[in-house]
Amino acid sequence: MGVLVTQAFSAPAQPQTGKVTVTHSELSGIGAEKGVMRRDPSDIIKVGDLYYVWYSKGKISPGYDATVWYATSPDGRQWTEKGMSLAKGKPGSWEGESVFTPNILVAEGRYWLFYTGVSKKYGKGFNPDSKIGLAVSDSPDGPWERIDANPVITNSKNKEDFDSHLIDDACLIVRDGKYWCYYKGRQLGKGPGQTQMGVAIAEKPQGPYVKHESNPVIPGNHEVLVWPQGKGVAAMIGTTGPKEITNTVQYAEDGINFVKTHDVKSGPWAGGAYRPEAFTESGLGDIPEWGVEIGRAKNHLPFIHRFDCRIEQKMMSSKNN
Repeated sequence: MGVLVTQAFSAPAQPQTGKVTVTHSELSGIGAEKGVMRRDPSDIIKVGDLYYVWYSKGKISPGYDATVWYATSPDGRQWTEKGMSLAKGKPGSWEGESVFTPNILVAEGRYWLFYTGVSKKYGKGFNPDSKIGLAVSDSPDGPWERIDANPVITNSKNKEDFDSHLIDDACLIVRDGKYWCYYKGRQLGKGPGQTQMGVAIAEKPQGPYVKHESNPVIPGNHEVLVWPQGKGVAAMIGTTGPKEITNTVQYAEDGINFVKTHDVKSGPWAGGAYRPEAFTESGLGDIPEWGVEIGRAKNHLPFIHRFDCRIEQKMMSSKNN
């Protein structure tokens, strides 16, 4: 199956149709702060007059000793940190040492907060064992209740699978009346640069989530950013993976078999986008215009930054749908 997926990326099935240039700027409220780490922002939703974002917060650079916090903004630039959404799990549990890399789904009139958890303590020789969990609330401000079925997506027990070591970075869309959770995985014995992307699909927001038989659907990418694009699904690929897919937008009408449509210049680092059509099945989804990402600066821990996309040409798929 891995050979077939690689061939799909190599074949000139769809011509390149455009370019996306990303610019980066500071924001207030959750930006650089001495001694504070904020990273791994979720995709952004709008509730009433406010934008909401969730993120990892802690005191070390990685996300492996963190809790999940959230902030709101009237304009996407001036943010107010509101507080913690999710604490670490019970000591000794699969999420007992850190909860991080959150993302959000709005469905059935409720809010579903996906997140990553690890059971191992960060330190020398650390080797993460991450899994994906889920909490639910009637309000974006919480309180959040973990579901009984956690973790909802776990690493494969088959050591040959792309996600046999760890999984992370859930990104949700609604498609064909089902809940598609794209995520990244790493195989046992592989390094971060060999991370790939898969998808698991559920009939209900709380699962069960079933991994697709074609996984991995993208043979690379360390940061998961997907959105509905017309009738299909698009993904923005960062700097990790085979050179034919890095720094591109990839499109799949079936959500599985992706081909290149755009080059991306100066793409976001672990970006979370404002995707107003992500859960609507409207057929009107397009490349996100803006979002937030991890920011980096000398003598600072990671913080939240803003990015904006300039699209020089729309996707061919978007025009044809």
